[in-house]
Amino acid sequence: MALAHAILVSLLDCPCSGYDLAKRFDRSVGFFWDASHQQIYRELAKLEAEGYLVAEKIDQEGRPNKKVYEVTPYGRQFLQEWIAQPADISPVKDDLLVKLFGGHLVPKEIILKELEQHRQQHLARLAEYQAIQATFLEQPQLPLEAECHYLTLLNGLKYEESWLAWCEEAIARITHPRSVH
Repeated sequence: MALAHAILVSLLDCPCSGYDLAKRFDRSVGFFWDASHQQIYRELAKLEAEGYLVAEKIDQEGRPNKKVYEVTPYGRQFLQEWIAQPADISPVKDDLLVKLFGGHLVPKEIILKELEQHRQQHLARLAEYQAIQATFLEQPQLPLEAECHYLTLLNGLKYEESWLAWCEEAIARITHPRSVH
């Protein structure tokens, strides 16, 4: 997947400025696709130049003018074609796993501290996902768009739960080494 796809999907709900998109991105697609605000702004310009987005210039008094971006029919078609293509499994890039793989080079307290830090971060992310989940559970039936959003959230919940279970096992095994059966 390219950042372009993530931006287009984020703009499907409603047109918005680059600034608002970057904030919304952080609270939605940004959970599973990482991009800096600078990357988002650069990609918006490319998507507009390629005809996937159209921007309306809004004059603002006392502040710089802004552009409000909207997905064009051509952009929707581009997304539909991309969604219809099979997706490969994404490669894992995780600093913690690389550190753990070479963890025998440092005192185990260093690795344990790193694992505990990640455990806390994943607990916080799980709590964030659970708060979002509560808003979905208030609805008796979800339209397809909301169901698709909920399914990505459900993946995030299960990922965090699985990660926490692994992390707790890793901490226990480093703290109290035992033989593998």
